[in-house]
Amino acid sequence: MRIYPTSVPLTDELTRRGYTTVTFKDPEPDWTPTPSMRERDPSLPAYMPPGPDNPLGVRALHLSWTYYRIHGTHDTRKIGRRSSSGCIGLYNEQIIEVFDRTPVGTQVRLI
Repeated sequence: MRIYPTSVPLTDELTRRGYTTVTFKDPEPDWTPTPSMRERDPSLPAYMPPGPDNPLGVRALHLSWTYYRIHGTHDTRKIGRRSSSGCIGLYNEQIIEVFDRTPVGTQVRLI
């Protein structure tokens, strides 16, 4: 077992708790903001390819819950704060470690 500092959702309404599973491992995540994210902030781009400005960082684990991911972040100020729209963000170095150790099908529990 390992414990990592993460970002957490901005509000309780964006927080999902319970069991889910890893459905896909994305080694170079691109990003498409969710409809609710674009509603809250219309200035968000419709799409962002992988790269240093991508908010999903260097790796992403897609979960069985639509739109939810465990992913890295290039913006380390987000870790330890209410800063996400529901996803769990980790430092890029740590998501690489989790990504390498986590097979598709792994059960995830968010508390």
